[in-house]
Amino acid sequence: MPETLKPPRQSEPVLHADGRCRCPWPGQDRLYVDYHDREWGTPERDDRALFEKLILDGFQAGLSWITILRKREAFRAAFDGFAPEKIVRYTDAKVEALMQNSGIVRNRAKIQATIALARLYLDLQERGGFANYIWGFVDGRPIQGKRRSMSEIPPQSDISIAMGKDLRQRGANFVGPTIVYAFMQATGLVNDHLTGCYRCAECAALA
Repeated sequence: MPETLKPPRQSEPVLHADGRCRCPWPGQDRLYVDYHDREWGTPERDDRALFEKLILDGFQAGLSWITILRKREAFRAAFDGFAPEKIVRYTDAKVEALMQNSGIVRNRAKIQATIALARLYLDLQERGGFANYIWGFVDGRPIQGKRRSMSEIPPQSDISIAMGKDLRQRGANFVGPTIVYAFMQATGLVNDHLTGCYRCAECAALA
């Protein structure tokens, strides 16, 4: 179908069969809807969960999130449950084994970035904790986006730029401002559920 004849991308909340209005991006995909309802935008303060999510957002670079979501269990198995103390000891042989694992995104640079992020994580754990470091960029409180339409959501923010820059200075890769902003949205540092989505108020209450 010619580009000019494609229907416009939905940008307003969508009413689902269960009577709830949701952000339009998960569509009707059950896995995606469940992720939207249970995880996305929920303030996450667990160190390891934040570590895992930042890794997966790095793997998402150039891909869609649903691609990573469908491979998440394979990622967890391949990367030893995202245990940083194990990842930091990965050898060249382990990297080669991961490059042969069809269940994950096989990208050598992203695998190496995961090892580097594990080193960074362990360092920050000795300096007050990874979660405290991440949440320090928003002074410990989620930012309420209060967006009415997808068109109002920015691809990055001043905070995601600052966080990405600091992470890179500490040795991380695949932490550009767009990746970091997606990470912030997913982990509830910013509540970007549309105001017409039922999860907007729920996530705001968790703040």
